[in-house]
Amino acid sequence: MSTVNMELSTLINETSKELEFSGVIGVKAEDKLIYCSAHGYSNRSDEIVNTTETRFGIASGCKLFTSIAICQLIQNELLTLDSRINECLSFEFPHFPPQITIHHLLTHTAGIPDYFDEAVMEDFEELWQKNPMYHIKKLTDFLPMFQDKAMMFKPGERFHYNNAGYILLGLIVEQQSRLEFSEYIDKFIFQPCDMKGSGYFSLDSLPENTALGYIDEADGTWRTNVYSLPIKGGADGGAFITAADMVKFWEGLFSNRLLNREYTHVLLQPHISTDAKGNYYGYGLWISKKNGEIFKYHIMGYDPGVSFHSAVYPAHRLTTVISSNESSGPYDIACLIENEL
Repeated sequence: MSTVNMELSTLINETSKELEFSGVIGVKAEDKLIYCSAHGYSNRSDEIVNTTETRFGIASGCKLFTSIAICQLIQNELLTLDSRINECLSFEFPHFPPQITIHHLLTHTAGIPDYFDEAVMEDFEELWQKNPMYHIKKLTDFLPMFQDKAMMFKPGERFHYNNAGYILLGLIVEQQSRLEFSEYIDKFIFQPCDMKGSGYFSLDSLPENTALGYIDEADGTWRTNVYSLPIKGGADGGAFITAADMVKFWEGLFSNRLLNREYTHVLLQPHISTDAKGNYYGYGLWISKKNGEIFKYHIMGYDPGVSFHSAVYPAHRLTTVISSNESSGPYDIACLIENEL
């Protein structure tokens, strides 16, 4: 191991201890895994430790899977980026204008109401007081939470992060492919990338070697997140992955195994600016620029008892995967690695 890699490993280990991090951290440089470690417990009650093969929820990190699925359908000429939702969905949306396109949904610029607006709502768990999470098993189960609400702004007017838009994209995948969303992702994304440890699992029937999510309370107690999330994830978040599988996914994407060269390029374009600091959104992923060049592609996800960050730094040929079964941690470690670059 090079001196630089040893220093990075030491810094990650020290920071993980300071944070009392629970999860897995993987760093790949060029074609070599230079760091991989597991920390904390996947099951606190029985003191089962996390391993580098443990599966973790990634919350909104899997919006990229949804975007790729849509681009696959476009590549196969079943849709276009300009297809309107009223042309490819059979559901009624009484307040949605007809000009909303797939491009608007992919870039969070549709202006539709969100079932969970992260800009104004702090507690994701509040959603399930009126809509019990154990009833949310399919994408259509989300529709009553936003289907009849008024628009937030005109389509294309601005960027506003929106989970409901990705629910609609998932429904488009289902209607065009005639497969359940999770079946489509498994068949056309996970399998081509040999992601054998990943999937959309129900919280009440998790497979072996899957970390339970934990919420730490202010008084020092804790609880699992089983009553804090929909029972099964979908198009806007909720897949489970292993660190190795996430590395395979990035390799599959950038080697054009999931999309041809043209649509891989389309997916990875900075389609809309999200702030004045050089940050952009592509299709399902965030893009950061420095000095006019792309510095990183990254995805992230945060739910009660779940936090995740994964990035590709093209100029450095570096890939990172940081998964946790707690509500924080990956961002701090991602910043540490990035500062070392």
